Amino acid sequence: MPYRARRPAGTRPARTRLLLTALLLFTAAVGLGPLGAQPAGAASNLVRNPGLEVLDGPSQFPQCFEKSGWGDNDFSFAVTDDAHSGSRAVRIQLTRRADGDRKTMMLENSCAPQVTPDHQYDLSFWYRSSTPDVAFTLFRHDTAQGWVYWTDLKTLPPSAAWTRTEVRTPVIPPNTDRITWGGALYGVGTLTTDDYAMTDATVPAEPDPCATGGTGPECRGRWTVQTADAPVRAIHSVLLHTGKVLLIAGSGNDQDAFRAGTFKTSLFDPATGDYTDIPTPEDFFCAGHVQLPDGRVLVVGGNKDYAAPDGSVGYKGLKSSYVFDPARNTYVRVNDMLAGHWYPSATAMGNGDVVALGGLGEDSSGTVVNEHFSYARNTWLPMGEAKQAWSFWGLYPSMILLQDGRLFYTGSHVFGNGLPGTGASVYDYDAGTISEVPGLRKKDERDQSMSVLLPPAQDQKVLTMGGGHHVVAPDAHRLTDLIDLKAASPQYVPGPDLPQGHYADGSPQTGDQGKVYLSAVILPDGTVLETGGALHTYREDPVFEASLYDPATNTFQAGLATDPVPRTYHSSSTLLPDGRVLSIGNNPGDGSFDQRVSIYQPPYLFRGDRPQITSLASTRWTYGTTQRITVDKPVVKASLIRPAAVTHSSDPNQRYVDLPMTVDGTTIDLSLTSNPNLAPPGWYMLSVVDAGGVPSVSRWVRIGSEGQVAAARVQSFADELKASESHASAPGTSAPAQESAHRHHGVQMAEGYDGCDHAYGEISQCVPWSFPKMPRAERCTWLLDKGYGRLKVHGRDRHHLDRDKDGIACGKGDVRRS
Repeated sequence: MPYRARRPAGTRPARTRLLLTALLLFTAAVGLGPLGAQPAGAASNLVRNPGLEVLDGPSQFPQCFEKSGWGDNDFSFAVTDDAHSGSRAVRIQLTRRADGDRKTMMLENSCAPQVTPDHQYDLSFWYRSSTPDVAFTLFRHDTAQGWVYWTDLKTLPPSAAWTRTEVRTPVIPPNTDRITWGGALYGVGTLTTDDYAMTDATVPAEPDPCATGGTGPECRGRWTVQTADAPVRAIHSVLLHTGKVLLIAGSGNDQDAFRAGTFKTSLFDPATGDYTDIPTPEDFFCAGHVQLPDGRVLVVGGNKDYAAPDGSVGYKGLKSSYVFDPARNTYVRVNDMLAGHWYPSATAMGNGDVVALGGLGEDSSGTVVNEHFSYARNTWLPMGEAKQAWSFWGLYPSMILLQDGRLFYTGSHVFGNGLPGTGASVYDYDAGTISEVPGLRKKDERDQSMSVLLPPAQDQKVLTMGGGHHVVAPDAHRLTDLIDLKAASPQYVPGPDLPQGHYADGSPQTGDQGKVYLSAVILPDGTVLETGGALHTYREDPVFEASLYDPATNTFQAGLATDPVPRTYHSSSTLLPDGRVLSIGNNPGDGSFDQRVSIYQPPYLFRGDRPQITSLASTRWTYGTTQRITVDKPVVKASLIRPAAVTHSSDPNQRYVDLPMTVDGTTIDLSLTSNPNLAPPGWYMLSVVDAGGVPSVSRWVRIGSEGQVAAARVQSFADELKASESHASAPGTSAPAQESAHRHHGVQMAEGYDGCDHAYGEISQCVPWSFPKMPRAERCTWLLDKGYGRLKVHGRDRHHLDRDKDGIACGKGDVRRS
């Protein structure tokens, strides 16, 4: 390989005072103190701005990096969003070369990593290259000679996919205090690099106290249970752009309240702890809900009637719909939907409209009718305008909007088996096509699992966590499955298993025991909090466990502090604007409801002073624009988080949108995506995060001007997937015939779907949740007449069927004799 000399440092253009100021700020941001003052630390990444995410204001090139090289060649450098992670990488292109090279390297000043003589260092970066003419090259700073070429350690093979390369340096020579390094392109082609890392391979890593049994709040966080209970059974939690939380109960899974017409909603103010009663016109128990672009909340359907006492008829869905207006704290009725929906999903689209589907209809059958709410017209569209696939999507199907405008059904749902086929699919609402996606494990055991579009939304990765199904298996599992929806042929791959917790008696989970009813909350530092849950659907086996999932490493940090309150059926967790998490709800198998409220302070709130957003140029943002903010201290990333609207382990609209930054002192320009499908219009929480992972309190901004619509499709992978008719109830039937067949008839559901009490007998047996009016002593006789036999009691005998207390319900000593 030819020797590649470098242009002397003195021939470079002088850096401006502004750039030096920016570098000083960035140095402080990554926790390294004043320039030149911090020695290399053991096992920490010694590269500043390693992900190339922070741009220098004057140069618009990543801070602490430079365009370097020498010789007779034609070249270009570009900051690109084709990144390995985050939003930025650097691409070099050589179109002609006589001699020399071009490379992206750390600046030859205090940005260059410090080293210690006699030590060795592990250096790595991620790259894509179209040519074999790439070398891993190093320079060193000699205290007597200045900056000199040191060595080339490796030649890198071409790679169309992102590939990590790593080398270990020779022993650092005497009189060397810093090095700089990177990939040198010395042939015609392209080289893109990202995610640089450098660690000291000589000094053993100092143990991380949080990884070696640390129990302080800076490692585990802290839960606090509020002194005042919520005044309602909070089945649904919706964070409003006012900072208050809408807690919707409806009848609250209480048939007495339903018969009395007592429907409730309360507005909780986390800042004061106050509650405000909201008049509630109908039973929104198990409705759908979604934020509209103006901050109002669209409520979709709800409960028309409870299941029949004998389990012969299931729950019935409302076709009525309302909008909650936070400006007036009132529900306003809109026009009725095409069909009833109990347990429907509602997904915000890139143009501000809403597509709702799934659930049970007015006759207890599975609803096969899609609903389309036009935001511009403030109305549900009529048949013929609302596009139909005539598919049953289950109950609360997790439908996540993709960057190309299609919907990804993750496989997470409530009640029953997974859908036919692979259990996950891409639904093109406009075209009416459904394409199966492979790889989801135990697709029939995803009842009340939770799926999350991982941070950042630009990466288009979804994680599906936990779940179960009382008919298929008695215990919930701990599987997670991960899918990259930007891949050419996306499919789920196994993720790390959920960490295990303990039960109320202190005994630990064992074997494959996992959780249903879990909550997953995106946090402003880009991690995901998972908390709460239970071992069984319907039975009283809460699991006390919480962890943080890091999308960057695909790992869980286990051992967080756990909510003292059991959080099982009808529980939810919601990120608050100040970075805390609200957890509420718990509906045990005995029909009671725990109305205590817990607040979680994540570990980042115990790790030093928080950065502040001191000003915003505007709180109304248009797609594809640059928005200016000022901060009080250096920060390394910024994001928008869509406020939660969550119920039953389901919030398909939850997302974290990365905001690439350009820094000029304490002034930061944030780049908002031009694609509304990545960030559907509405109110978002804007936060910034410092180098220690500590976030600011969020500021509210509204994105998407009126009338702005989503860009054209930007990915085509679903076109390559095999189209499937597995969701259609009548394969091969023409659209007009299907419309005629399904306009009044949905999918027949299993008996008692799901007015069953699974605390008795085999997990597959359905004992009615409530009985016809009769003396308790006659219930066993009634059950025996229906064909039931002896039933083992699991936990509490809530229906008083085990009169002789021998653990067997409706046994010989329990039946009343005439």
